[in-house]
Amino acid sequence: MELVEDVRIEGLRKSFGDLDVLRGVTFTLSAGGVYCLMAPSGSGKTTLFKVLLGLDAADAGVVTGIAPGQIAAMFQEERLCEALTPVENVLLVCPRGTRRARVRSLLSRILPEDSLDRPVSQLSGGMRRRVSLARASVYPSRMLLLDEPFTGLDAVTKERVIDFLLSERRGRTMLVSTHAEGDVALLGGEKIELDRVQG
Repeated sequence: MELVEDVRIEGLRKSFGDLDVLRGVTFTLSAGGVYCLMAPSGSGKTTLFKVLLGLDAADAGVVTGIAPGQIAAMFQEERLCEALTPVENVLLVCPRGTRRARVRSLLSRILPEDSLDRPVSQLSGGMRRRVSLARASVYPSRMLLLDEPFTGLDAVTKERVIDFLLSERRGRTMLVSTHAEGDVALLGGEKIELDRVQG
């Protein structure tokens, strides 16, 4: 599903007590673009994502061109159903009628075949992150928000996951938070430095 409007984030502010986390964040995401949001840990990337998703209310500012229900997201916490397999976790967010074989085929591109029928509680952290990423990528949406999606992945797995992600993007705008400069080139995206789009 293609995004037909640019997403405009203007003057977003969010504080927790005396701590100003977002200080007038302003930038535009062109329709269908790939963007890397660069900032150190604890600088507000996750808070920004939560505001975009409607999970937190901004103290000030506006977002236009997208609604929270049109966004698929992957957070640093996997938020998976522990007793279900990777296939079952992904099927939960698929459109009705999606075939199990299709989901298996999708997951086998980024996970070992013998992991697909095990409860995710038995999988390594890196495998669990790949399940989360696959689940976000199949969710019907106009935009993808991915919060540090490559944490814990070795270089070879990371390249495979990025290939998967770009092939499954289907024209959607994608915003990836990362602190690794090399991710910008790997994703073929544009860099947004959080410190430079505030105030």
